[in-house]
Amino acid sequence: MSEQQYQNVAIAVYGASGHTGRFVLSELARRNLKAVAVGRSAAKLAEAGVQAAEIREASIDDANSLDRAFSGVAAVINCAGPFLDTADPVAAAALRTGAHYFDVTAEQGSALSTYETFDSDARQAGLVFIPAMGFYGGFVDLLVSALLDDWVAVDDIRIGIALDSWHPTIGSRNTGRRNTARRLVVANGQLSPIPLPAAEQEWEFLQPFGLQRVIEQPFSEISVVNRHVRSPEVHTYLNETGYRDIHDPNTPPPVAVDETGLSAQRFMVEVVVRKGNEERHISASGRDIYAFTAPLVCEAVQQVLAGRVRVHGAQAPGAVFDALEFLNALAPDHLSFEILGV
Repeated sequence: MSEQQYQNVAIAVYGASGHTGRFVLSELARRNLKAVAVGRSAAKLAEAGVQAAEIREASIDDANSLDRAFSGVAAVINCAGPFLDTADPVAAAALRTGAHYFDVTAEQGSALSTYETFDSDARQAGLVFIPAMGFYGGFVDLLVSALLDDWVAVDDIRIGIALDSWHPTIGSRNTGRRNTARRLVVANGQLSPIPLPAAEQEWEFLQPFGLQRVIEQPFSEISVVNRHVRSPEVHTYLNETGYRDIHDPNTPPPVAVDETGLSAQRFMVEVVVRKGNEERHISASGRDIYAFTAPLVCEAVQQVLAGRVRVHGAQAPGAVFDALEFLNALAPDHLSFEILGV
């Protein structure tokens, strides 16, 4: 599909009335891409003021309703968590209707299920299925992939996430209550339960964060990176501020501070990959992890529809896209990043 042609196709956003779903709809509109807003109640979507070319109704409990909602669309973006409940039925409907599938899960089990369940069928259908194409998951995988360059395998990958605050959405709270499985890391070449108590250490981030106390807290990036990168060790660390906020039930939801709906939250993600005695380091920063997910997943959809992909099937973004080209497409409006040591 040419870049001119994909602007005439429709993209379904499931969970369109949610916090992230609204950002995704706005980003699709900014890119002049036709959006179909999908939710359990079309009337409630309309009452909520959801803006889209079409509004359709569907429930994960009704496969026929999902098929009708995704009829004629080229891609489906699933923004409705918990994804342990929604990913399989929404992805299955996308496959039946011949649409590419994307979601923004931070849930390790959900991403693993999408890979295992849909890879073969999506590949045969010439479709791209990318779970976890959000801040947690696909973003980190792109940073890792940009660092690898000529390295086919590495000895160690360390991921540090610094947030100046983390005010979770209602969806994040619901997901946390649903996602009770023991978190996984890659240790000794295998996906393994995280050792408890979680490891703590210090991480020297670039400014403005600087030295931070961090706690091992893996998200869906572990599942995603392990999908295509050969490394016996992959570990993620979240700074104490973010860790404290998300584990405090009294932390309020995010509050918009401007007309775009973004919060004031700032983030920095750093990745260090090591091979032997050589290390490579990337640092990336931006604003509002929920809002940032929208240009991230919409850029993925746009590149897939334009045919700028390396492989089909259920894949990690670093296997599908040129990672450095992808990151540059987000800079400087949504992201700034710096690579050291490549």
